[in-house]
Amino acid sequence: MHTLKERALHPLRRSGHHTFRALENISLEVKKGEFFGIVGRNGSGKSTLLKCLAGIYSPDTGKIWIRGRMSPFIELGVGFNPDLAARDNVVLNGIMLGLSPREARARYAHVIEFAELEEFQELKLKNYSSGMQVRLAFSVAIQVDADVLLVDEVLAVGDASFSQKCFDVFNRLRDEGTTIVLVTHDMGAVNRFCHRAVLLEHGEIVGQGEPEQVANQYLELNFNRDAPELSTGAERTGNGAARIIDVWCEAADGSQPAMYLQGQELRLCARVEFVEEAVDPGLTVEFENAHRVVALIASTAVEHERSGRFAIGEEAVFSVEFTNVLAPGRYFLIVTISRLGRGLEILDRSARETSVVVQGSVAQGGVVDLPIRAVIERAPALGRRRVQV
Repeated sequence: MHTLKERALHPLRRSGHHTFRALENISLEVKKGEFFGIVGRNGSGKSTLLKCLAGIYSPDTGKIWIRGRMSPFIELGVGFNPDLAARDNVVLNGIMLGLSPREARARYAHVIEFAELEEFQELKLKNYSSGMQVRLAFSVAIQVDADVLLVDEVLAVGDASFSQKCFDVFNRLRDEGTTIVLVTHDMGAVNRFCHRAVLLEHGEIVGQGEPEQVANQYLELNFNRDAPELSTGAERTGNGAARIIDVWCEAADGSQPAMYLQGQELRLCARVEFVEEAVDPGLTVEFENAHRVVALIASTAVEHERSGRFAIGEEAVFSVEFTNVLAPGRYFLIVTISRLGRGLEILDRSARETSVVVQGSVAQGGVVDLPIRAVIERAPALGRRRVQV
């Protein structure tokens, strides 16, 4: 029993308690001028650790030392009064973040300009949209001359152009040597900004080091959980002349790891049993991402349009090999056995009964990440031509 009401309703019931440790055995050092990432799954203790650093929570045991003025980007806009206009809120919020009243008033123009809210500065905050309020709060926070910034999932706010301004600010602060601690689920941001990172799981540190190494550990930890139920309830389609018995993916050495790396050579295999005689059947595999977008299609017909004649009861393994250019994530397989006749005749089709996970810490943002070579050449100075008239 945990409440007075429970005790009153059930006076004879035994009371008990359960201890939950949000953080345990945490020991880390963030050096001056370092951009340090904290990553982990939901409930791993990331935000709790950041709030301990900010002084919002007090640790039961242990010590936390922070040298310099600190500015937390944890919950933007906390302390804003919706019945006051922008100027009053900017001054009050700036004072709460450590500025003197004179400093807060002096920086008001810069705050409003950065937030792009000049037209709305006389409005009360209750008439602001949520995006406008977050932009104002972010603009106040970056005006504080902090030595240490604590950032919780707030690397970009607002629309695309304002988001880029936020990224530019963090790039500038990093280059100026400001110490920044970032909590995020975005492994692209970890690789883009961080010098080092730490991985939390169940409140404990399970990985620490280079950003790419920690990002890969995070992805492996995230995708090693049990796969979701893949069956959509739809029946198999096709005329029944063949049956797909098994589908699997394997690396070039024949192993079947839990995840496959970008750039790795892969082989997708399907074991097929022929219920009727079939001539020149082929395998087609579609890789469909979590948004039901087909990212890649591979077919045996590219090299073997004529695969031969297969008798009733015969089994065969069809496979396609390719270099893994898929973006990180889980992909569901749509596997089809078909043959050409007067049209494309589908013998059997298995949809989303099997999935594969692609691991990679540098996502470009597309459905595939093609290997590229980037070249930048400085153009030679062009001589001016004199024209006489």
